[in-house]
Parts: sequence; structure tokens; C-alpha cells
Amino acid sequence: MASKALNLPNILTYARIVAVPLVVLCFFVEGKLHGSDAARWWALGLFVVASVTDWLDGYLARAWQQTSTIGRMLDPIADKLLVAAALLLLAADGTIAGWTIWAAIVILCREILVSGLREYLAELKVSVPVTRLAKWKTATQMVAIAFLLAGPAGDALVPFITKSGIVLLWISAIITLYTGYDYFRAGLRHIDV
Repeated sequence: MASKALNLPNILTYARIVAVPLVVLCFFVEGKLHGSDAARWWALGLFVVASVTDWLDGYLARAWQQTSTIGRMLDPIADKLLVAAALLLLAADGTIAGWTIWAAIVILCREILVSGLREYLAELKVSVPVTRLAKWKTATQMVAIAFLLAGPAGDALVPFITKSGIVLLWISAIITLYTGYDYFRAGLRHIDV
């Protein structure tokens, strides 16, 4: 049991969970070092590495046949923690504001609702597979958040990084609505009212 819990795919998932407070810490450091973009770049770097582990842990688990119950449970939790923490930081920081907050709310609400639905369906021994479009949603979301984490520091190097991140966040929110509806439609067949 311990060997499955400590296989490389699961270690990558644990690392993604550990990255969440480190990304948050970078934003707090940035607040203390007003005018310094270094902390923002560190937060971006940690976020990108953590995002890559999301793809890599699943790939390795399947390729090496090292899937585990703890990995299946923790992987989506790690993803949601990373995305939720980043979106909350970006809102608190003012990088996303106004109407764009609604894109973040849509993304967060869908993640919570789909998690609840998956948990309910798991009790019924019903699996709802991740669709290809849901994978594209995740990729778009991660790229959007990465652009937004770069934010003003990125804009200084390449114009419109923040604006591109906001556009991608809205695209992600629209795909999120569709895939959330798709999951609920598939799950409704198994819900006993």
C-alpha cells in the first residue's frame, strides 16, 4: 500500500498540493516588496511547474500502470486547489476585477459542483470519464491563469499579456459552462430524486 502511495505520479500530485501555498506566499512577498516583479515571476514559475505535473502525473500513472485510489482522489483536489488559490489571489490583487470576476466565479462554482456530483456518483459506483473538451478547458484555464499571474510584469515585456489572459479566462469560463452542463446531463441519469 505504501509503495502505491509513494509512486512517482502520486509524488507529483503531492508536489502540486505543496506548490499552492508557495504560489500564495509569492504574492504576499510581492505585496511587501512593492515595485518588484520578481515575486510575480516566481509565482508564475511555480504555477507553470505545478500545471505541468497535472499532465505528467496522469500520463505516468497510465504509462507505468501505477494508478492508485489515492492518486485518483488527490489529483482533482490538487488541480482545484491550485486553480482556486490562483483565481482568488488574482482577484485580491486586482488583476481580475469587474465583470471578469464572473468568469472566475463560473469556473470555481463548476469545479465545486462537478466535484460533488463525482463524489455522489462514486458512491453509486458510476464513473463519469473526463471528456476531451474538459481537458481543453483545463489547458485553456491554466494558460489564462499563467498569463494573469505574469500580469503587469508580463505586460512590461510583451504587451497585452494581461488582456490575453482575461480573454482566455472568459473562453475557459464558456467551455466550463458547457462541460459542466455535459457532466450534469450525464450524471442526472443516475440521480435518484
